Amino acid sequence: MKKTGAELVRHALEQLGIRHTFGIPGVHNTEIYDQLASSSVVTPIRVNHEGCGAFMADAVSRTNDFNGALLIVPAAGTALAMAGIGEAFLDGIPLLVISGGTRTDTGYSYQLHELDQLELVKPFTKGAWRITEHKQIVPTFYEAWRLANAGEPGPVFIEIPVNVQLFPGEVDELPTFVRPAPPQPMLDEGTRATVKQAAQLLKQARKPGLFLGWGGVHGSALTQELAELLQAPVSTTLQGLSAFPAQHPLHAGMSMGPAAVPAAENAFADCDVLLAIGTRFGEIATGSYGIKPTWDLIHVDINPAVFNANYEARLCIEGDAAAVVRGLIDELKSLPGDAAQTQARGQAVRQQIARDKQAYIAEWQRHDSQGRVNPQRFFQALRSKLPDDAYLVTDDGNHTFLVAELFETRGSRHLITPTDFNCMGYCVPAAVGIKLTHPDQQVVGIVGDGAFLMTGLELLTATEHKLGVVCYVFNDGELSQISQAQKLPFNRKACTVLPEVRFKGIADAVGAHYLRMAGDSDIAAVIGQAQTLSAQGQPVIVDVMIDYSKQTRFTKGILRTNLMRMDLGNKLRMIGRAAWRRVATPQ
Repeated sequence: MKKTGAELVRHALEQLGIRHTFGIPGVHNTEIYDQLASSSVVTPIRVNHEGCGAFMADAVSRTNDFNGALLIVPAAGTALAMAGIGEAFLDGIPLLVISGGTRTDTGYSYQLHELDQLELVKPFTKGAWRITEHKQIVPTFYEAWRLANAGEPGPVFIEIPVNVQLFPGEVDELPTFVRPAPPQPMLDEGTRATVKQAAQLLKQARKPGLFLGWGGVHGSALTQELAELLQAPVSTTLQGLSAFPAQHPLHAGMSMGPAAVPAAENAFADCDVLLAIGTRFGEIATGSYGIKPTWDLIHVDINPAVFNANYEARLCIEGDAAAVVRGLIDELKSLPGDAAQTQARGQAVRQQIARDKQAYIAEWQRHDSQGRVNPQRFFQALRSKLPDDAYLVTDDGNHTFLVAELFETRGSRHLITPTDFNCMGYCVPAAVGIKLTHPDQQVVGIVGDGAFLMTGLELLTATEHKLGVVCYVFNDGELSQISQAQKLPFNRKACTVLPEVRFKGIADAVGAHYLRMAGDSDIAAVIGQAQTLSAQGQPVIVDVMIDYSKQTRFTKGILRTNLMRMDLGNKLRMIGRAAWRRVATPQ
């Protein structure tokens, strides 16, 4: 039979269960957009910037059991989308990127958008293909989907020349995509033996602990069972914040070293066996590698490349997290032990965590916010008003770590944050993408003023599609995560102070409601009003006059860790410069 390439792309996307594509039409992909306009399965969503489209697709993949997809023009569109593609790549998120391509049938060179895209995207993708004939399209899409979702997930890229899209070509009968059955991973004999050793180590431990990353989000119920079996404290990475419910009495917080909240730092202070699941022990997760091991490490991950990269492991277990945890639970239940002793240990851990959390809350409540919004009071009120199935999205900035320290995350994959690529501008488009695929659930974005300026206009897409997302813009007039880091060593702020921004004007421009939260007395009423307005299908911008004068534990911890890591000469130079500037230019 004869089919155009665009018809074949539509067939493949419908077979793969793609619900939306995100992007901007151009001369190299309009034929595909025209085909999708007639699809009853796939809805193309026009965005205002390809980078925003990539963030939307990334967030769709993070919060659903189907993949997000991009449909972009070549070269310029691909370059602009790279921020979101990079975020998905470093965070392990499946993403299908479809790009048009220049014509291959004219013999001309120096065409519009002519660029070797496969070389461009190679460092950011798990695989990249350039279609040369029609019969390749459907099998390539199926192969790309499988690769994107296999092992540690990630983005894949397919380039389709415009002439292949436009003109009919010979193809065989169109194959139906056979979706793999939900994985029921089995442990091989070698892995089972290692799991048995790990269970014995954990059973014999004086003070075991669990450290969970994004790789553990799909097995939250199992890790809760394991934590309770061991009566062990649990901490998470930043990306893995939703891997374990924060209201659980064994939940200690994010990370575990000097950059962690007191509950987590104290709970893991003398941990002797650490079970780490689905984490790479990256820079943010470890507070700039400030964690000093006191433990034997059992490291579980689907990607063996992460083993022993930053922290030496006693046991490495390559495999699906849920299967490994299930195996550990079975082994632990079969081993003898002193149940009363385990319960007593757990009771002590729970009590210490509860005391430390309450003390940290009280410390924030005592903080004088000088008439501005106290972060702890804001997040306490927000949590009390949000249902457990609401989605909360952060951006990159100081607010990210306030969320990690002060907001109680209750549902797996219901708190989304950019992590290893750590790209500013993620929150607003990601919130729009989540609301598009979860229209009946509340979606809230927490975004700094600097990050909002990057992609806030994407709320126009929310207005167009009647998506009632609420964006709380933490307005302090600075790029505060960096300005705080400048304060100690430099005693001045270089390029981190923002000009005045009238966010009401932005709200008017994109058709959003505007609310202002000036101080603590406004918190409850404004949150309630934002929820009421968003329920009517219109986005809401809440201008939060946030108080950032109190540093997070994360900021304090990484500054201290990085200073102490310097050699003596540079340490004295940094301290001397800071001291001199305070004398010469007091503030």
